[in-house]
Amino acid sequence: MTITNFFLTVYSLDGLLVFGLLFVCTCAYFRKVPRLKTWLLSEKRGVWGVFYKAAVIGTRLHAAVAISCVVMAFYVLFVK
Repeated sequence: MTITNFFLTVYSLDGLLVFGLLFVCTCAYFRKVPRLKTWLLSEKRGVWGVFYKAAVIGTRLHAAVAISCVVMAFYVLFVK
């Protein structure tokens, strides 16, 4: 995948949803790893606070995020 394809994918609605879901899932995983939690998720404000907030969303709404990931995977594989 080239840089141009990446930016075209991110600027479509389904690409933006996939990017958001992957970001939330990745930050929730980082919250479970102690070294990454102290390094990335220690700030709760500013630019670094986005990682913290995404991790909180991923851990508190883990069922909804998991269902969204399955639905999006089905959409990307079979519909798109």
